[in-house]
Amino acid sequence: MHLDTLHLTLAACMFLGAMLYSTVGHAGASAYIALMALFGVPAATMRPTALVLNLIVASLGTFRYARAGLFRWRTLWPFLIGALPFAFLGGAIKLPGEVYRPIMGAVLLFSAARMLWPRELKAQTDWRDPPIPAGIAWGAAIGLLAGLTGTGGGIFLSPLLLFMAWSAPKPASGVTALFILANSASGLAGNFASVGHLPPELPIYAVAVLLGGLVGTTLGIRLPTTWILRALGLVLLVASAKLFGVY
Repeated sequence: MHLDTLHLTLAACMFLGAMLYSTVGHAGASAYIALMALFGVPAATMRPTALVLNLIVASLGTFRYARAGLFRWRTLWPFLIGALPFAFLGGAIKLPGEVYRPIMGAVLLFSAARMLWPRELKAQTDWRDPPIPAGIAWGAAIGLLAGLTGTGGGIFLSPLLLFMAWSAPKPASGVTALFILANSASGLAGNFASVGHLPPELPIYAVAVLLGGLVGTTLGIRLPTTWILRALGLVLLVASAKLFGVY
């Protein structure tokens, strides 16, 4: 495998994306998709590549956040019940590039809004477990969109948990990491044939995001992340504009 400067630069950017996202329990699919769009990667390659990289970072994040005590099973399981079958269904639906790119642009815009949102939330002081029916319904919606777009759904789950005060901020990271892991696996299983579109450069991307995840989870456990989230939000806005064809 010949690695040129373009692919090495993309891998370096993925390292940064994994590092930034994993500070809040995310696996980085939105960042990987944004970066691949900016580097001109074909749409058919973007979704399966993002899911495989998600599996790597989410596995690491699940282990490290759970080990640090930043996880609550009661918060997670209603969302998983709704999400997993719909992530599989969404993964089985093949979207043409002209449909896929605007959807991903919208996903990135939502993610950017979440990153840039003020951090003074009720969840910081007064939270409760999500009602089971509501958790299942929201999980189904997030799972379908995650499967369609090749993300793990964390960019939707974590803001929902915080805005609805269904989790304290730190445990939300651990909950989100395991949700992304399960959702990414289900979405990839729903369109297993897409692995044929994985790029030959995948191993170097995998190493990059694993190292980024190691750094990011360490920061997420030990340090506040507000400045990281807001800076990342600006990057996602730029990538979303490219997907929408603004430039």
